[in-house]
Amino acid sequence: MKLFAYICSVKRMHRHLIALVWLAATTLTASAQIYTDNALPVDIYEGDTIPVIHMRDVYIYSPPKFKNRRTEKEYWRNVRDIKKTLPLAQEIRGIIIETYEYMQTLPDDKARERHMKKVEKDLMSTYTPRMKQLTLRQGKMLIKLVDRECNQTGYDLIVVFRGKFRATFYQAFAALFGASLKNGYDPEGADAELEEIIWLVENDIL
Repeated sequence: MKLFAYICSVKRMHRHLIALVWLAATTLTASAQIYTDNALPVDIYEGDTIPVIHMRDVYIYSPPKFKNRRTEKEYWRNVRDIKKTLPLAQEIRGIIIETYEYMQTLPDDKARERHMKKVEKDLMSTYTPRMKQLTLRQGKMLIKLVDRECNQTGYDLIVVFRGKFRATFYQAFAALFGASLKNGYDPEGADAELEEIIWLVENDIL
């Protein structure tokens, strides 16, 4: 009887031990899963496990040095004008892409002409009030930035969408104010400083 009781006791202990091991394994597995989900990525280098932390780019910006007060004033005027006109140029790029893609779905030139007249009317209605808020200087800046964003001058874009006659008309109108729709953008030459300002603006440094 004693031997039988001992055997039963051992069996119970064995079952309890198995249960404890199972519980411990389950807990460790769950803990390991939590750790894995929240662990840093690592890299193995020469046998060492090294945590890998991805950080945002850090830009070091040195304020520009100006030759004189006039060049400093010109610089900050460019900053102001770019902040006002760059969003407009980017909107124009979006409209051009959308218009071009939609026109590819139209069946013939007549339908495309009708659509472009509607687009032109809508653009005049939407953008004329906003353009009136720009100074002449900012208008000239916008012409440059349109070329930057679209890789085509304003004149060329009008030729593509509305024809040469319409482009000539708008070019003549711009010339009355000392502007030109044919003005391009040269990021590596005459407009290198503007390109730097745009980069700083787009990265929220200026």
